[in-house]
Amino acid sequence: MNPIIRNYNPEDCSSILEIINDQILNGVALYDYQQRSLVQQLAIFDDKLKKDFPIIVAEINNEVIGFGYYSEFRFREAYKFTVEHSVYANKNYIGKGIGNLLLTELITLAKDQGLHTMIGVIDSENESSIAFHEKFGFEKAGFLKETGYKFDRWLHSVFMQKML
Repeated sequence: MNPIIRNYNPEDCSSILEIINDQILNGVALYDYQQRSLVQQLAIFDDKLKKDFPIIVAEINNEVIGFGYYSEFRFREAYKFTVEHSVYANKNYIGKGIGNLLLTELITLAKDQGLHTMIGVIDSENESSIAFHEKFGFEKAGFLKETGYKFDRWLHSVFMQKML
């Protein structure tokens, strides 16, 4: 298995949508309730690209098996050097190094863009994602109780930060 990391193109969106919608239906990495449509996801990514934020994909044998991106952390001008990132892998490829490749590339891109800090917002139950981020030098910067409600329970958010 030799995945390649490359820039996203709109043809990737169907595969990405499968990963996203699986998380919406079955996980707590996304605090959405309703599956996204292809039109919705294309619009979300188009907005990020128009703002010069990268979207990257991991692919094996022309199959998209993961993706990552970052975008604004908050919408005030003084936050322009801080971004929030997301990294996702197809459930069949979790634990196989795809996230490592994607996050490594996102960190490089953020540094190249002159950004100062990268934020990850992770559900507190996702201990493997917290440990994954710690391996990359992210530190726990905050814990917010009951920030989301999904699957008939309150969810808590862990904010993790890496100074670039």
